[in-house]
Formats: sequence, C-alpha cells, structure tokens
Amino acid sequence: MTYPHFVRIDREGRQGERHFVVHTHDPRFTAEFAEDGGHAGKGGKGVLKRVCVPNSWAGDYSRYAQWLTRAQEFFEAASSGSGPAPRR
Repeated sequence: MTYPHFVRIDREGRQGERHFVVHTHDPRFTAEFAEDGGHAGKGGKGVLKRVCVPNSWAGDYSRYAQWLTRAQEFFEAASSGSGPAPRR
C-alpha cells in the first residue's frame, strides 16, 4: 500500500523519542504515536497518543477515523522497514 500524503517525523528530546505522522493534504492533521514494543527491535502498530486536527473537524470523529487508521498503518509500515524511511 502506498501512502503519498503521509510523512513520518521522529524527534529525540529530553523525554525520549516522539513519533509523529503528518497528513499533508486535506484534511491536514498530525498524529503522535508511541511505539508499542510488540516486536523486538520494531515499533509495531503504535499507540495513538495525541491528534491535532483543524477546529472545523474537532468532535466529528467519524469524519477522520479512516484517516487515523491509514496514519497508523503508515506508522507500522515505516517502523517495520517496508515503508518509506522516517525523517529525523
């Protein structure tokens, strides 16, 4: 599966690594994931920690649930090495 509108960004900081998936086209949103540690040395599916969406979408969960599912699939593919390399 291809994910042309998603970008993964990994950040290292004082509180450890943070992993973000950004959807660059409408609807624009950012999802932060924590690695679930399901596989040794691999991130697994990831656990959704935070979502930043436009105000016009806030509260309408059914509207962007499909996009969050695709973002999680993208995160999993990028963590397993079968997807695009994460940006640092």
